[in-house]
Amino acid sequence: MTSRAATRPLPPEASPLDCVLGLLRALETGGAAAPDPFLAPDYVLTEAPSLLAPQGSIRTRSEVLAGAERSGEVVVGQRFEVRRSTCEAGRVVVEADWSAVLQLGLPYWDAGDEIRASTVAVFEVRDGLVVSQHSYDCYHRPPEPGPAATAS
Repeated sequence: MTSRAATRPLPPEASPLDCVLGLLRALETGGAAAPDPFLAPDYVLTEAPSLLAPQGSIRTRSEVLAGAERSGEVVVGQRFEVRRSTCEAGRVVVEADWSAVLQLGLPYWDAGDEIRASTVAVFEVRDGLVVSQHSYDCYHRPPEPGPAATAS
């Protein structure tokens, strides 16, 4: 078995911001193998209530990786466009626009629709690994059909 340090995708001198940006790029590729080396064994994701998760959620590393493994069943073409970031010691804050194409229908969207969200996430990085993430996602609902679209 290889040590976690041997599987790290970034050099030891990588900044916390480099670690977080690497994680976002890994998430874009889909599957659990890509983000796995960026996450500490005690990683926890806390998601604030949102349109798709009205109660919010708290997920462990294993739950996040299981979800990442299934992500291709739900979305393809995930993309994070980082708008702003700041870093203080091991804390990184990222403001980004997220988008993907849905593989199945969800409330407000049909399969094949592009889903978009504005997101702010606060990451804690320790020893080159992300140990926690607090995400605040604001999903952009598609426009309501106008009168012309509903007229028969």
